[in-house]
Amino acid sequence: MSLKGYTVPRTSTGKASLVPPPPWHYVGDFLVVDYWAEPEAVRAVLPEGLEPHPDPGRCAAVFADWQSCSEGGEELLDPIRSHYREFFIVVNALFEGEEVTTCPFIWVDQDFALARGWIQGFPKKLGSIWMTRTFGLDVPADPGLRPGGRHGATCSARGRAIAETTLTIEGEAAEGPRHNAPPIVNVRHFPRLAAGRHDDPQVHELVRAVSRDRAISKVYAGPATLTLHPAPGEEHDSLAPVKIDRGYRFTFGYTVDDLETVKELA
Repeated sequence: MSLKGYTVPRTSTGKASLVPPPPWHYVGDFLVVDYWAEPEAVRAVLPEGLEPHPDPGRCAAVFADWQSCSEGGEELLDPIRSHYREFFIVVNALFEGEEVTTCPFIWVDQDFALARGWIQGFPKKLGSIWMTRTFGLDVPADPGLRPGGRHGATCSARGRAIAETTLTIEGEAAEGPRHNAPPIVNVRHFPRLAAGRHDDPQVHELVRAVSRDRAISKVYAGPATLTLHPAPGEEHDSLAPVKIDRGYRFTFGYTVDDLETVKELA
């Protein structure tokens, strides 16, 4: 009897697989801060194959509160399999002269999203992420998306603070955040466990994210704060802001069922 399943654990039915096969459908609320870090710190996290951006310190900090499902949508009826939150940083770069972004650091709070991210080239680690929610009601507990509405988000991991941000909405923005707008190119890296070959990865490649059926809500913007905290075993704080532009709040959805390998690194 052959075993089935897109990922482990693989069984005779495939139902226990941690990640179902694509397509994967996503929708989520975003809190994004456009900012600049020290240019040398950004250069230090660029993978092989990417060159510094002409504006070399450009970064974005992104908090997202996601809901996702596979093609049948059954996860939506069992929300613990569809809800998750994450925090990540992207830096701007060039790939063969084209503006791109890449993600050097990311935390997520669900195992299926962790594994799905590794498949796509995101270097996900487990963390605890929280974001202010809005429900469309004019009540004190709902900051809303109106001018003066205050939103915040935090990320911690292994008992240590990682990041926190705030946004005070001034109003609707004509466009969304710019520093995470270019296409994202990440590294898929799966090491080899074989004596004498630990420096010879099984998979090592630059990949470009591919998505379709993208949809976005109105975008709201205003002044923002961002703090990246040092923590044992972490290096994200090397990308701490030296200048902050603005913060943005919006809802975004799309579908993923493809990934493009743009350069073999192994």
